[in-house]
Amino acid sequence: MRRRDLAAALGAALGAVALARVAIAAEAAKVVGLLVPAPLRPIDSFKARLAERGWTEGHNIRFEPRWAGGDDNRYDALAAELVALPADAILTWSTPAVLAAKRATETIPIVMGAIADPVGVGAVANLARPGGNVTGFSTQNYELEAKRLELLREFVPGMARVTFLGNTANPYTANALQQLEAMAERGRLKSDAVMLDMPAGLEGGLLRGAQPRPDAVVVIAAPALFPYRQRIVEFMAQHQLPAIYPFREYAEAGGLIAYSTNFDDLFRQAADYVDKILRGVLPAELPVQQAATFELVINQKTAAALGLAIPQMLLVRANEVIE
Repeated sequence: MRRRDLAAALGAALGAVALARVAIAAEAAKVVGLLVPAPLRPIDSFKARLAERGWTEGHNIRFEPRWAGGDDNRYDALAAELVALPADAILTWSTPAVLAAKRATETIPIVMGAIADPVGVGAVANLARPGGNVTGFSTQNYELEAKRLELLREFVPGMARVTFLGNTANPYTANALQQLEAMAERGRLKSDAVMLDMPAGLEGGLLRGAQPRPDAVVVIAAPALFPYRQRIVEFMAQHQLPAIYPFREYAEAGGLIAYSTNFDDLFRQAADYVDKILRGVLPAELPVQQAATFELVINQKTAAALGLAIPQMLLVRANEVIE
């Protein structure tokens, strides 16, 4: 064989070996499904933490995102898609997401990146020993709902009537609402509940929430409302309604005050769980953990527009004051 032909043959052989290695690497890549409302910032934190753990996207891991947007009723179909792939693990965000994933599979590991009340809604039977294929992290939003109402009373002196704004399709909303209404009754507050049927019922629901006019509004921690945060914040401004929100992005969008879990921290921890599971640890061996870091964000410009003075105690406690 001539030298030129030998070089060509050798090059072809090496090329075939390289392609085979790429194919093997692609075949060996772990598939992680993302069953969440939208491509929010904590998802980037989740991916970055996995990269720190040695999981490189496009090399040994592949992400399959399924965004539900503002419609919690889409999760069942999206979960079925991830199971059909099949995914090696599924990351969820919200109560409807994890319940849909749990209905779709009893074998694929499910990691709850964020859920408000995992035992109360039936996602797991026990925090310390979750059993089955579901584990993850609680935002403690059920406990934070009461705290939000307390903070709002500090911000709005003389508050006598409050509206609770939630989402019809999220089972957590009913649990949170029951707690908030009982708390309002004990505090001698009149309360109204408005459950939005997302996404078509947003405008009508907001208008119902303003009649009879409340002194303030508590937005319940329903992730399906998150994609509509700008419109919700604008509505509150137009109607001069002080409101407290469950995610800092509401305050960044112009909302008065937000008190929430630090979701970036929570999703980095969720990445640690996914890392362990992809390396062979069973979900049942990983206890459900609770959030430990929280954020209080106050929008000073919005407070001024509403004619509200920010209590000094809240200024001291705030993680951030938006001027």
